Amino acid sequence: MAERFLISRLSSLGDVACSLPAAGALKRAFPESEIVWAVDPRFAGVARSCRHIDEVIEVKPSLKPDSWPVIEGEFDAALDLQGLLKSGLVLKGAKAKTKVGYHWQREGAWLFSERVIPDSSSIHIVDQYVDVARAVGGKADRADFGLAATDEAMATVKPKLGSEEPFVVMNGGAGWVTKRWPTDRFSKLIDLLAAQEIRSVLIGGPTQDDKNVGAEIARQSKTKPQILIGETSITELVALLSLAKAHVGGDTGSSHLAAGLGIPAVGLYSITKPTRSCPYGQIERCQYDARGLGYIEPDLVFRTLMESIKA
Repeated sequence: MAERFLISRLSSLGDVACSLPAAGALKRAFPESEIVWAVDPRFAGVARSCRHIDEVIEVKPSLKPDSWPVIEGEFDAALDLQGLLKSGLVLKGAKAKTKVGYHWQREGAWLFSERVIPDSSSIHIVDQYVDVARAVGGKADRADFGLAATDEAMATVKPKLGSEEPFVVMNGGAGWVTKRWPTDRFSKLIDLLAAQEIRSVLIGGPTQDDKNVGAEIARQSKTKPQILIGETSITELVALLSLAKAHVGGDTGSSHLAAGLGIPAVGLYSITKPTRSCPYGQIERCQYDARGLGYIEPDLVFRTLMESIKA
C-alpha cells in the first residue's frame, strides 16, 4: 500500500512556496505516495500549482474548537512546517503514525509534533523545511519546488498581459515598510529597462497600500509600467511569473514563487539577511545593504538583471 503524508503549512504566500520542496523530497523517496496539504484558503493556489501535491485541503483553525479540522484517513507521517498553534491543530485532528514539526515551535505547537533540528548545513529556510521531510524518509539533493502554471491560469493571464513583448515583473510591496525598495528606485529601473525594450509589469496584493505604492512608482516613471496589482489570483500570479524574464522585489512572497519556478529573481535586502531567506539558489543575484534599501542603486540592480536575462 502506498505511503500517505499530511503537510500542514497554512500561510503565508512566500512561506507556503518555500515549504513546497518538502513535498518534493517525499515524492522523490516515495513516488507512489499520496501527499495531502492543509493550507489557508488565501494561499491554496500555491499548493494547487505544485505537481507533488495530490490533495489540497483548505482550513482556517481558530481558538474555537468547532473550527479545528479533522483530516480523514490515516497517514504514515504528518508534518507541521509552520510551528504555530493553528498548524499544530491540523496535526491534532489527524491520525498519523509519526508527527514531526519544524524546529521553531511556538504557541504550543510542540504539543502536537516532535520538532526536527535542522542539519548544521541547512542555512536557508527551504533546506530546513526539507530536513523535516528527511526525518520521515524524504530524499533531496536539491530542493524541488514542483511549481508550474496551470493551463487554466495561463489562459486567463495572457489576455491580462495583452502583449508578448519581453517583460520583468516587479513587486514594490512587502509586509513591512522597511522591506520596501524606495519607489523612485523602481521608477529609475523601469526606465533603464525600457531603453532596452523590456517592459515592466507591477504586481502586488489587493490592498490599498500596495496599490498606492504601484501608483507612485508609475507616477515617477517616464515609461509607464503595466499595473496588475491586485488583478491576479495566486494561480494566475504563478502563470505570470512563469512568462517573465525576471522578477525584482524584496523579501516578499512573489520573490519565492519566482525562485520556485526557476525564474531569475533579484532580491533586495537590508533588515533581513539573504543567506536565510533569499530567493532559493539565487543569492548571487541578491543586493544587500545593511544601512537600508535606499542605498541599493538602480544601476546595480539593472546590471544584475541584464546579466541574468542574458544568461
